[in-house]
Amino acid sequence: MTQTNTFCWIDIPVQDLDRAISFYSALLNTEVQKINEQGFEFGLLPHTENNVSGCLCVMEDRKPSNNGPLVYLNLEGQLDRAVKAAEQAGAKILKKKEQIGPYGHRAVILDSEGNGVALYSKEA
Repeated sequence: MTQTNTFCWIDIPVQDLDRAISFYSALLNTEVQKINEQGFEFGLLPHTENNVSGCLCVMEDRKPSNNGPLVYLNLEGQLDRAVKAAEQAGAKILKKKEQIGPYGHRAVILDSEGNGVALYSKEA
């Protein structure tokens, strides 16, 4: 079996779906689509073809947290813009943009729902 990605999907828990969709749309600089089908309502994060993505969703058994896994969002070439958009949307900056060795750069924010999220770009 050929595997191209270690992760195949990410559910980001939220408390207020509309607020989270607005926040992530501003952060990613593209529309997060609200989907309501087969009894599920979620915000579909942008993706193309077979790239890994995920969704924003209200879940009874999962709550937003800054203490669980740290999800990295690829914002290649847009890291400074994304940090600014996050701040303007009310995010708390937990770690300012920093170099992470030869791997690139990241900033860590607390999103609109209380999740710790890393914003990543290989190039500064």
